[in-house]
Amino acid sequence: MERKPEAVRRMFSEIAPRYDLLNRLLSFGQDQAWRRRAVELALEKGPRRVLDLATGTGDLALALKRARPEAEVVGADFAPAMLALARRKAERLGLEVAFLEADALALPFPDGSFQAITVAFGFRNFADYEKALWEMHRVLSPGGRAVILEFPPPPGGAFGLLYRAYFKGLLPLLGGLVSGSFRAYRYLPASVERFPAPLALEEMMRRAGFQARHERLTLGVAAIHVGDKPGQ
Repeated sequence: MERKPEAVRRMFSEIAPRYDLLNRLLSFGQDQAWRRRAVELALEKGPRRVLDLATGTGDLALALKRARPEAEVVGADFAPAMLALARRKAERLGLEVAFLEADALALPFPDGSFQAITVAFGFRNFADYEKALWEMHRVLSPGGRAVILEFPPPPGGAFGLLYRAYFKGLLPLLGGLVSGSFRAYRYLPASVERFPAPLALEEMMRRAGFQARHERLTLGVAAIHVGDKPGQ
C-alpha cells in the first residue's frame, strides 16, 4: 500500500488498459461530469498553456484541448504505458496534445511556464503532496490556476457506510477480476482512505502559496480543489 514511485509506476503500467474502467467504477460513472467541471474551472481565466499532471490515458488533457483548441495543452505522467494509450486517443480524435514522461515532484519546466495546471485522480498517488504543490506553484505563472480533482476519504453518515462497503469489498473484487490485478484494486481504495480530507488539502495548498478553495461533488464522493497563484 506504499506510494513508492517505482512501485506505483509498475502498478499503473499493469492496469493501463483498464484504467478508464477503474475511474468509472470508483466514481459510479460520474467521473466524466466531474472532469467537465474541472475543465470549466481550469479554463475560466483563458490560459494559453495548460499542463495536465498525472494525465494517465489523457482524458482530462483531451477534454481541455477540445474546450480550448487555441491553447497549448501538455499531458505529463510517469507511466509510459499510460502515455502510449493517451497518444493513441489523441491521434484517433485528431487532437494535438503533447504527452511526455515527467515526475510531478521535479517538473522539467521553467518557472511560470503555464497559466493553468490540472490533476485528475492522480494527486493522491504522489509520494510527497507538499512537494508536488510547490512544484505546481513554481511552474504556474502569476495569476495562474491549479485545479485538483480527487477522491477524498469517504464521507460520514449512512451513505458513507454504504460507500465504504462498496469501496473495500465489491470494488477490489470486481476490479481485480476485470483487470487481473487484485493488488492494484486493493491499493486504490486504500489510497483514498488515507488521502487528506478536503480542508486539510486546502490548507496544504495555502502553505504552498495558493489562494485555495474547494467544492464537494456527488455527496462528497469527489472534491475539486482550486488554487490561484497571486499575481496578475
